[in-house]
Amino acid sequence: MKFELISSISDVEIIAVGRQIRDLRSVRKKHGRGRWRKLKGIGRVRLPNGSECYAELHWYEAHGIGKKEMKVKELLD
Repeated sequence: MKFELISSISDVEIIAVGRQIRDLRSVRKKHGRGRWRKLKGIGRVRLPNGSECYAELHWYEAHGIGKKEMKVKELLD
């Protein structure tokens, strides 16, 4: 689902680190080596139809590389 993040992300939690990540091989192949973590948090997003709502977001992150493959897991509003 395409979206635009319009607020900061709150309630950030680590879901998995390193080998606990199921897609670690593909993440490293696409974005490079690093200490990858899978995280989740709550943020306000704007959807393609123009509506705004809070959503649970999931993404991968590594030091020096940043946030990658952010996706909406669940709409909360």
